[in-house]
Amino acid sequence: MSKHFKIAVIGTGPGGYIAALKAAQMGAKTAVVEKHLLGGTCLNYGCIPSKALLASAELLHKTKNSKQLGIKVDGEVNFDWPAIQNRKDLILKKLRGGIKGLFTSRQVELFNGKAIIQAPGKIQITDEKGNSEIITAEKVILAPGSVPARIGGWPDEPEYICTSDEALHWKELPKRFLIVGGGVIGCEFACMMNEYGVKVTIVEMMEQLLPEMDLSLGQSLSDVFSKRGVDIHTGVKVEEISIKNGNVKAIISGGKNLEIDKVLVATGRRPNTQELGLESIGLDTNRGFIKVNDKMETAVKNYYCIGDANGRCLLAHAASAQGMVAVKNALGDNAEQSLPVPNGVYTFPEIASVGITTQQAQKQKIPVSIGRFPTGYLGKAMAVAEEFGFVKVIRHRENNTLLGVHIIGHNATEIIESATAMLSAKADTKDLAEMIFAHPTLSEAVKEAAEDSFGSAMNLPPRKITKITAEAEEMK
Repeated sequence: MSKHFKIAVIGTGPGGYIAALKAAQMGAKTAVVEKHLLGGTCLNYGCIPSKALLASAELLHKTKNSKQLGIKVDGEVNFDWPAIQNRKDLILKKLRGGIKGLFTSRQVELFNGKAIIQAPGKIQITDEKGNSEIITAEKVILAPGSVPARIGGWPDEPEYICTSDEALHWKELPKRFLIVGGGVIGCEFACMMNEYGVKVTIVEMMEQLLPEMDLSLGQSLSDVFSKRGVDIHTGVKVEEISIKNGNVKAIISGGKNLEIDKVLVATGRRPNTQELGLESIGLDTNRGFIKVNDKMETAVKNYYCIGDANGRCLLAHAASAQGMVAVKNALGDNAEQSLPVPNGVYTFPEIASVGITTQQAQKQKIPVSIGRFPTGYLGKAMAVAEEFGFVKVIRHRENNTLLGVHIIGHNATEIIESATAMLSAKADTKDLAEMIFAHPTLSEAVKEAAEDSFGSAMNLPPRKITKITAEAEEMK
């Protein structure tokens, strides 16, 4: 006889495992199914391993530049790649164990195997040895996540042309590295690999790095990368790629030839929904994505979808928030996911944003005023030798609503949360400008930029506001 559950969750990424824990916390008998490693892409092939490798790269960068802080390092500054990888693997193992322990503590039943929906409320689970069992559930939460997109027609040789899945676990580093795609993943890899002595080339089809973020952020990061020796090509694409005798050759727009050792395809991700058996319950997809409403409900009753697979926001923390919403609705509450979601890029310097960009304001014809404050003007920035960067605040010019905050600089991904909280509370930009920030901190730049959107920043010289529309973008 098959086991029956109130809620079954398919997938244990940051959406799925949080959903399972929340369901159990609310008193539901809960099952969770995982065909691979606990934690999903985020823990095993994304957020966590990349940050571990970036942490070592940033420390290497700081050590090389410690002279400005009066720190003398005798001898050559170098790194141990196998040790860096080993540290990363230990972190992942510890976090996977943590998730398993949380399931046990809340009596969530974990099933290891591939889940296929056979009928409404009926799930077949097949393990690696081919053994199968059936479970049933009143409500099902789909959290299958996504996988890296690959480029059709290119050689299928992961040793040379890879995605982040492979690149984060390399045993050896290449000497020459081509990154196809200048988005978040591409930029993080460029930052870390450059510091490890790899010759990095980025090719991005759009006109700037980080094309989905505010224009000013990608431009600033491009300047940083160029000074560090990263070769950047924007507004072009890879026309042809070939492998011969272990050598990779690429031709980009304009006919330029590149010889590299490895290629990272960082052009996006696709939903991992192909083999779930969705057809058995009549659940359609759009390019693989499962459409949901603000309650995370699909078009099929008692089925919910969270995280990357619904295409709303392909970020780990968005998946976790959606998981909480889905569970609450599955158990009779009335919840929606409508809060702003911050975005972070863990290069050094870091980048973070929340709310709309200048480009979006322009497209929506929203009258805006923009405030901007250079991080380097702050006492804390000077004291810790982290002077590069700025905070940009966008407000509605007529009603003062806070619309967006964009940051590049040290600890940007931590600093952004003050702005996220204010946006979540639908605060007036005046509220942000009048907040008391601790001194000395880098986060003071947020307050100053908010003040500057009104032309009243105390730590900037007085100036006339001459440009206040999205088209103008900045106040000069």
